[in-house]
Amino acid sequence: MTSQILTKIENQVIHVILNRPEKKNALTKAMYAGLANAIEQGEKDKDVRVILIYGYGDSFCAGNDLKDFQNIDHFKSSEERPTAKLKYELINANKPIIGAIQGYAIGVGSTMLLHFDLLYAAPDAKFQFPFTKLGLVPEFGSSFNLPELVGKFRAAELLFFGDFFTGEEARSIGMVNKVFAKEELIEKVTMLAEQLAEKPLTALRATKKLIKKFHKSILEKSIPDEDVEFVRRQVSPEAQEAFTAFFERRKPDFKKFK
Repeated sequence: MTSQILTKIENQVIHVILNRPEKKNALTKAMYAGLANAIEQGEKDKDVRVILIYGYGDSFCAGNDLKDFQNIDHFKSSEERPTAKLKYELINANKPIIGAIQGYAIGVGSTMLLHFDLLYAAPDAKFQFPFTKLGLVPEFGSSFNLPELVGKFRAAELLFFGDFFTGEEARSIGMVNKVFAKEELIEKVTMLAEQLAEKPLTALRATKKLIKKFHKSILEKSIPDEDVEFVRRQVSPEAQEAFTAFFERRKPDFKKFK
């Protein structure tokens, strides 16, 4: 396990912790693999009943590490890309997955959450789907998951404009179950995870399977379409302008593109 993804097992809950606080837990290729492996570990370990995921430091996950992201081989098939195993583990997980969100949850830091079963956040957590701002399209199944969760019009607004919204706002639109003060978030959510771990495991797994059955069948069809368009957009002039502007700390100029 990479040192940037930590795990510990307590009271039948595996804690999966993103541990790159100096970069607000932005994901590298190695972290994608580590996170996927940690979820797989929780699935296989008979002493684990619940998977709890959160970030170390002041943020959950600030999305992809853009320097690392630009070095990805754009022409790899979707099955070979760093996100592939994480998508597989999240979509096929049988045990409940709970997220505790504080600080930034940007891009994949938000889209991966839509595959979790329960979400809790600090009131001032900052969620964002910034894809159009980067010349990209939604990914990780979010073009289906988000409209299904919050409705077509709210999803369109969040995805088109790509503005930040808070944990409290996420709760109000149904994306978050409850909010807890930042200083007690992990403690409160850990207690909930341990309470859930006391429930009958086979009943929990069967209930999750029934809840996810319809969604899973749609995701398996929609994610490949997202992947094709995302790769196409990733090498587009708009996306390259957005990435360059980010590193140069300036506003991108999209008006020159027709």
